[in-house]
Amino acid sequence: MKIAFFEIKPEEKYFFKQNLKGYELYFFNETVNEYNGKNDFDVISVFIHSKVDKNILDKFPKLKYIQTRSTGVDHLDLEEIYKRGLLASNVVGYAGPAVGEFSFSLLFEAIRKTYIAINRVKNGNLNYSDLKGTEIAGKTVGILGLGTIGKYIAKIAVGFGAEIIGFNRSKKEIEGVEYTADLDYVLKNSDFLFIALPLTKSTKNLINTENIKNFKGNVIINPARAEIISKEVYETFNGIIAADVLPDWNLAKKENIIATPHMAYYTEEALYRIMRISLDNLLDFISGKIPRHCLKSFHEKEG
Repeated sequence: MKIAFFEIKPEEKYFFKQNLKGYELYFFNETVNEYNGKNDFDVISVFIHSKVDKNILDKFPKLKYIQTRSTGVDHLDLEEIYKRGLLASNVVGYAGPAVGEFSFSLLFEAIRKTYIAINRVKNGNLNYSDLKGTEIAGKTVGILGLGTIGKYIAKIAVGFGAEIIGFNRSKKEIEGVEYTADLDYVLKNSDFLFIALPLTKSTKNLINTENIKNFKGNVIINPARAEIISKEVYETFNGIIAADVLPDWNLAKKENIIATPHMAYYTEEALYRIMRISLDNLLDFISGKIPRHCLKSFHEKEG
């Protein structure tokens, strides 16, 4: 069996070589779209910058299984993959602590302006009169999406003494969280809004120029895909948007936008969980089982 890994990091290469002995393994730094070599792989393992579409699938006629070493799957053309009878999987459940904690680091930057203060002190400026902050305690935190990441954000918010409203399509009972399926209710009652949803057809532009008018607060934290918020909101929102990725990096120049380069997941512990879960998916496939995080079943549940 020939297995190709794209966008591979050194630690991933070492991990998979140690745990997949006896198989033909190929490792590439580039994306699958940049690759122009062999095309006889049975399995390809990709990351978020590899766009697996019809053109890529046509290049690999022997392909049987595609895995992405990420939770997000918007870079995979699942309709085309299913049409060809191929299996696909993602990584579920690895990102709660990493992304949840990082989300609050973005919130702190937004409401306590520590990045401005630190830079001032480095330049000998001790003035802070214009940096008055806002507390989390006693405020209402709205969370869109109550999966692994959303639940972890809620857990942290409880510790800060916040009230929490959680939006999810299916009802979820989480201690300390008021559940609703009404997006406008969350917007009208939240001081801070966290986005913890996957990017799908139904969540693209979920926050838009119409419903943002209903938002009580003025701080949005988005560690998820940028496109869940419409580009027009990034351009026109008067409050603060703190995001781990933007639809257009030029938006980072705006004073009310705080942005980081898609690094919320990037901890030592989370990277190990990504490798471990990816390996488990691979071993399931190799042994003739459906990968435990097979995207077809995921798709059916979400669709």
